[in-house]
Amino acid sequence: MLYITATPIGNLGDISERALEAFRTAEVVACEDTRRTRQLLTHFDIPRPAQMISYREGMERKAGTQLIRHLEAGRNVVLCSDGGAPGISDPGYRLINQVLEAGLEFTVIPGASAVQTALIYSGLSTSSYTFKGFPPRKKGAHVRFFEEEKEMPHTIVIFESPHRVSKCLDAAYEALGDRMAAVCIELTKKFERISRGYLSDLQAEYTDRKVKGEVTIVIAGNNPKFHREEGGSEQGTDRSV
Repeated sequence: MLYITATPIGNLGDISERALEAFRTAEVVACEDTRRTRQLLTHFDIPRPAQMISYREGMERKAGTQLIRHLEAGRNVVLCSDGGAPGISDPGYRLINQVLEAGLEFTVIPGASAVQTALIYSGLSTSSYTFKGFPPRKKGAHVRFFEEEKEMPHTIVIFESPHRVSKCLDAAYEALGDRMAAVCIELTKKFERISRGYLSDLQAEYTDRKVKGEVTIVIAGNNPKFHREEGGSEQGTDRSV
């Protein structure tokens, strides 16, 4: 059986009993960074499995073929990422497709999610949302990335590099106008930080700020309730650590 297993995004206390049991019974563990996964197993006193395979972007097909052989031989295999669920802006969906093509079975063990955690922290509408992963790096493509959502009512959730937060907010403001948003940094970790406000407020806050750690940004959908017209006087920034 293949176990698609979510792991903590920061706080190790968020791991589930099902995930721990899957790691304990696994004969093969496929992961992004074997060193990080070894640290996770060591923390919970789980013996190292018989085999650990690096499953990361660029080598999914080769590693996937190897994992299919293990599954066909009747071995238990765990697939995990460095944090969160495999396949959500991490390698994973290609292996799932290979497993389906081979007529094999898999099960999903859910867990911590930066997407849902940030969405709830944002204070924005959770009735519907669009998760868009990481935006492109080039400015023109970056702006178009947001323009695709300009008329959509759904809350937007994205991941971003800590070095590109300011540029991301600039592109979002240019494409979407002055909407309410939240910048969520190091979710569930010791130095967790949430900044809420209109995009123009957040632009000012992050223009010269050095950011460290994982970043998730949440932006309101196309709804007048969450949009400040140009020249408006509302102040919405709310910071918590």
